[in-house]
Amino acid sequence: MKPSYREGSWFAVPLLDGAYCWGMVARLAPASKIMLAYLFGPRLPQLLTVEQLDLFAPQQALRILRVGDMALASGHWPVLGQSQHWQAADWPMPQFLRRAHGLQRAWRVTYADADPSRTEREEAVPYDTPGLETDSLFGYGSVELLLTRLLADSVPQHGAAEPDARGS
Repeated sequence: MKPSYREGSWFAVPLLDGAYCWGMVARLAPASKIMLAYLFGPRLPQLLTVEQLDLFAPQQALRILRVGDMALASGHWPVLGQSQHWQAADWPMPQFLRRAHGLQRAWRVTYADADPSRTEREEAVPYDTPGLETDSLFGYGSVELLLTRLLADSVPQHGAAEPDARGS
């Protein structure tokens, strides 16, 4: 059976408190079940439409993570539809930071632009290098817990979300 999602698909992430937040499939590994997901608030009690989600800009993402796609494949994370404005170049593959805490060493990790499962390059960087997401592969439960914690202080809104419009 063909999956109901592909690059450019919007999906909902159910939070542990019953609300939802949002994700964009930015990359899918061709030979495995790994994706690059841009993840967004706000935390809301109802699902948004693709038209509402298409107002989000990549720069508004709370986190950009490498995630297994089991929750999408199983339907646990509802696929809401395909973006009408999808352009892969607008949703780039970021670099990540891998740290060896015991050694106090770190590496900047670059993945292939078209394959979030394939490392292209690792280069040594200072251990305290800021501004990069930790190099990790998240399961869906970890993503739900992380986003629930990140959005815990935000009060669910009962109207439509008002993401910033893209400045196209």
